[in-house]
Amino acid sequence: MDLQQGIRANLGQFLHQLLQVLLVGLTIGMMRTVVPALAESEFGVPKDSFVLLSVFVAAFGVVKGMMNFVAGRLSERLGRKRVLLLGWLVALPIPPMIWYAPDWNWIVLATVLLGINQGLTWSMTQTAKLDITRLDERGLTIGLNEFAGYLGVALAGIATAYLATLLGARVGLLVFGLGTIAMALLFTLLWVKDTLPWAQAEASRQRQGATPQPLPRYPRNVSAQPGTWEIFALMSWRDRRLAALSQAGLVEKFVDALVWVFYPLFLYRQGVSLPNVGWIIGVYGFVWGGSQLFTGRLSDHIGRHRPNVWGMWICGAGVAMMLLGDGVVWWGLSAAVAGFGMALLYPNLSAAVADISHPSWRGSAIGIYRFWRDLGYGVGALGLGLAAHFGGQMEAAFWFVTLSMFASGALLAWLGEETHPVINPADPGVV
Repeated sequence: MDLQQGIRANLGQFLHQLLQVLLVGLTIGMMRTVVPALAESEFGVPKDSFVLLSVFVAAFGVVKGMMNFVAGRLSERLGRKRVLLLGWLVALPIPPMIWYAPDWNWIVLATVLLGINQGLTWSMTQTAKLDITRLDERGLTIGLNEFAGYLGVALAGIATAYLATLLGARVGLLVFGLGTIAMALLFTLLWVKDTLPWAQAEASRQRQGATPQPLPRYPRNVSAQPGTWEIFALMSWRDRRLAALSQAGLVEKFVDALVWVFYPLFLYRQGVSLPNVGWIIGVYGFVWGGSQLFTGRLSDHIGRHRPNVWGMWICGAGVAMMLLGDGVVWWGLSAAVAGFGMALLYPNLSAAVADISHPSWRGSAIGIYRFWRDLGYGVGALGLGLAAHFGGQMEAAFWFVTLSMFASGALLAWLGEETHPVINPADPGVV
């Protein structure tokens, strides 16, 4: 059977995978507006306990990062569909735990399960799409993937804010969460195919020299079947390009940790209603998600490197803007700027990793990149919690994240290079 790559050739399966990542986004989105904003009144977190408030996001980031690492290796042994299904099964207890939660420790534990769910499911939706699409569609593929996911995050934040107002926080999250996870399980069982055979076929064609596309600049001196440690070393320090992409991925999650932990609390304390908090944070998600329809495709034409570097700096500027004005319109604008910066960098960091990762170990490379990236939730949440604690006010966390983004973008500009194989192909004769 000839397994062709391309969005058009695999449109049905591509759309099913987009639906999956939308449901993945809805699942994490239900935790991002109501829970932080009502942490004090609903779940007993003492006022100004910035470090304690950050713990649940830190736990999420550490667990999700580890599961990304595991998911990449598992998917090359068990297949993509089985790992996706396992991720949805893990999510089932989360809504009942939030509904019952007698204290904040239960929220932290539920978030640990959420980290496992997200590490398994979001990794698989991205990897599966890369399996079935062509090299010249990679930016568009990841852009569409992240658009669908963060559209789900934004919609869930708004929907749960209204449900919490109508039904109460706990019941609203229970209804929304169980409905989303049940649909995801059903759709996975009925319609999702395993895409590992496509990746194996692509690797075979490259070994036989049967691919007409320009070859990327893969890392040199890599084993034919590299082990976990070898790929981890490549991603973390051995290949300066991959290491630069990994550190940028880690630092950009500082922004998302800030949006998750402190944006709702900051806005709620400014007197913004809970639904309007949901809308302002939703602007960040909508712009981030929607712009990726353009920014992912853009990188297929102009390359990944420039959008990645500029995205880091624009996103950092958007975070700083939150403190430089006030009012719902201004805060919505600053959220939009941060979201657009994130849209420039988010799909294209992943696309750059995919560009220079051989198809025989691409799933593992993406998993390890996502390990470092989502570890940024943990590092960032603790960093901004400590910055707010020692600075005496949560505004210090915003400046911590802004400076980190500008420094990381500068490091990426210095150590990174263009990875698009058409723009910067491998030397002739290099396989």
